[in-house]
Amino acid sequence: MFLPSLPFPKLLPIPRNTITIPLAFFFTQRHQPQDSLLEQASIDDTSYWTKTIHFLCTEDRDVDRALRLLDGLRLRGYRPDSLNISSVLHALCDSSRFAEAHHRFCLSIDSGCVPDERTCNVLIARLLGSRSPDTTLRVVYRLINAKPEFVPSLINYNRLIDQLCSLSRPAEAHRLVFDLLGRGHCPNTVSYTALMNGYCKIGELGCAQKVFDEMAERGVVPNSLTYSVLIRGVLRIRDIESGKEHMCKLWEKMKWEKDHSVNNAAFSNLVDSLCREGFFNELFSIAENMPQGNSPSEEFAYAQMIDSLCRTGRHHGASRIVYIMRKKGLVPSLVAYNYIVHGLSKEGGCMRAYQLFEEGIEFGYRPSEHTYKVLVEGLCQENDLPKAKEVLQVMLNEEGVDRTRIYNIYLRALCLMDSAATELLNVLVVMLQSHCQPDVITLNTVIKGFCKMGRVEEAFKVLNDMMGGKFSAPDTVTFTTIIFGLLNVGRIQDAFDLLNHGMFDNGLNPGVVTYNAVLRGLFKLRRANEAMEIYNVMVGKGVAADSTTYAIIIDGLSESDQIEEAKRFWDDVIWPSRIHDNFVYAAILKGLCRSGKFNEACHFLYELVDSGVSPNIFSYNILIDSACRLGLKDEAYQVVREMKRNGLAPDSVTWRILDRLHGSWKKRIFVEDSALQSNSGLQEMEIELEYCNNK
Repeated sequence: MFLPSLPFPKLLPIPRNTITIPLAFFFTQRHQPQDSLLEQASIDDTSYWTKTIHFLCTEDRDVDRALRLLDGLRLRGYRPDSLNISSVLHALCDSSRFAEAHHRFCLSIDSGCVPDERTCNVLIARLLGSRSPDTTLRVVYRLINAKPEFVPSLINYNRLIDQLCSLSRPAEAHRLVFDLLGRGHCPNTVSYTALMNGYCKIGELGCAQKVFDEMAERGVVPNSLTYSVLIRGVLRIRDIESGKEHMCKLWEKMKWEKDHSVNNAAFSNLVDSLCREGFFNELFSIAENMPQGNSPSEEFAYAQMIDSLCRTGRHHGASRIVYIMRKKGLVPSLVAYNYIVHGLSKEGGCMRAYQLFEEGIEFGYRPSEHTYKVLVEGLCQENDLPKAKEVLQVMLNEEGVDRTRIYNIYLRALCLMDSAATELLNVLVVMLQSHCQPDVITLNTVIKGFCKMGRVEEAFKVLNDMMGGKFSAPDTVTFTTIIFGLLNVGRIQDAFDLLNHGMFDNGLNPGVVTYNAVLRGLFKLRRANEAMEIYNVMVGKGVAADSTTYAIIIDGLSESDQIEEAKRFWDDVIWPSRIHDNFVYAAILKGLCRSGKFNEACHFLYELVDSGVSPNIFSYNILIDSACRLGLKDEAYQVVREMKRNGLAPDSVTWRILDRLHGSWKKRIFVEDSALQSNSGLQEMEIELEYCNNK
C-alpha cells in the first residue's frame, strides 16, 4: 500500500481550562444603530426572531441588518441558536463574503453553539465554495474538537481533496484520504480519481499509479473517468504506447459503464489531453473509428473534439472533424461551425473558411456578424474580391439584418486592399439603388479608403456631396480623416483650409484628435516649426493636449533632429502637466538613443523610476537595443539588471535583442576558442546575466 511521506496531523482536544468565547462575540460590533424591528415582539418569542432573521437574509438579502438585529437582541438577553447562525452564514456565502463566514462560524463553535451534524455538513459545503481548502479545514478541525463524534460527509472530503489537488498539493490531499479512513469512511472512486488527477498534474505518474493500485487493494472499482485521468498523466510524459494500452482498457470500461455522464466526462478528458499534448493523429483515428461505441454518442464525441481542437488553436483540425461528420451524415452544431469559420479566418485560413461557409449554407449556416467581419477582411487581404462579394450577398439576404451596418463592415474590409477605389464607389451606388441609405459611418469609411489609396480628389467629392446635403452631414471624424489624407500627399494648404474654415463653416470645432492628426501629418512632412505653431494654436483655443499629442511632438522633434527642443518641451510642458505615459517615455528614449545620447537616455529612465514612475518593458528594451547596436555589452546587462530590480522580467523581445549581441560576440570569440560554439545563445545570455548580477 502506498503511504504518504508525512503522517496526518492529530487533532488536539481542547483543554478543560480553555476560556471559551461567549456567543455574543459572534455578533458584536463596536457601534450598533438601534433597529426598529426590536420593538415588534418579545425577546422570548424565539420563533418570531428566527423567522425575521431568516427573512432578512433570504428575501431582503440584507445580512448586515440581520447581524445588527442579532446584536441588539443579544444586548436584551436573546441567545442566538444554530438556525440564526445558519441563516447568517448562508447569506454571507451568497454575498461571496467567505472569509467573514469562516470567521463567524469559528466564533460560533468556540462559543459552544454547534449545529447538528447534518447542518454542519451543509455549512461546510457552502464554505467550500470559497475554494480555500486551508481555511475550510480549520473550521472542520474546530468542529471535531468541539464535537468529537462529528464526521464530515464523504462528499465534503472529496471536495477538499479535489481543491487541494487543484492547488498542486496532492500529498496533503492523500493525508486527507487516510484521515477519512480513520474516521470510519471508505474512500470511493471519486476520492481516488481526484487524488490521481492531482499527482498527474504535478508529473508524479508513479504516485498516481500507486494510488490506482491502492484502489484495487481496498476493493474500489475504477470507472472510465479514472482511466482517462491516468491516460492524461501518461500522455503528459509522452509515453504514447502506454497511453494506447490504457485507452484500450478505457474503451472496454466505457462499454460496461452504466452512468453515461461519467463516460461523457471521461471522453472529454481524454480528447482534451490528446489535444493539449499534440497527439492529433490519435484523435483523428478515434474520430474515424469511434471505439467507444454508443456511449458517449457520436454527436457528443465530435462536439468535444471540435471544442478541444478550437481551444488549442487547431481550427484546421476542427474542420477535418466536420468533414468526417459530414461523411457520416451528421450535422455539426451551428455555434461550433461558426467558431471554426471564425478561427480559420483569423489564423489566415480564410480560403478554407470560405469553403466551409459555402458548404454550411446547405444546412442553414449563416455567420455571425463578427465572423462575417473577420471573413470578409481576410478575403480582401487576399485580394479575392469575388468571394468577399458572395459573403456580403448572403448576409444581405438574411431577414432582419441592419443592411447599412453590413455594408459598412464590407466597406471597412475593402479599405484593407491596395486598389479598391472603384469598388468603394460601386458599393455606394448599389446602396442607393437598393434604397439602403448610407449613414455618416459609411461615408467616413469610403473617405478613409480613398485617402489611404491616395485618391484624395474622390474623397473631396464625397465630402462636397455631404456638405451639399446629398448625404448625411459630415462630422469631426470626416474632416479629421480627409485632413490627414491631404497632409499625406503634401497638400498642406488645403488641409489648413479645412481645419481653419471648413470645419467652422459646418458648425464643428476641431478637438484634440483632429489636432493630433494634423501634428502627425506635419511632422511626417518634416514641417516641425509649422507643427509647433499648430500646437500653440490648439492650446490657445483651450483644447487640452493628451499623452498622444505629447508623444507625437516628442517623436516628431526627434525625427527632425531637434532633440534639444524635445528635451526642453519635456521639462517645460509635459512633466509639469503630469499627462504622460509609456508612449511618451518611449518617444523620448528613442529620440535620445537615435541622437547618440545613450547615457543620457539611461539617466532619463532612472530618474523616472526615482520619481515614482514605473516604465514598462518597452522602455527598457529600447535602451537594451541601443546598447547592443553600440556593442556595449556591460551596459546592456546593466539595464537588464535595473529592469529586474524594478520588478520586470525580460520578455521574448529582450532575449532576441540580447541574442543579436551574443551572436556578434560569439563570432569574435570563435577564432580563439571554437568550443564556445556548442553553447546555445540563451545559455550564454543567462551565464552573462548571472555574471553581471554577481559583479
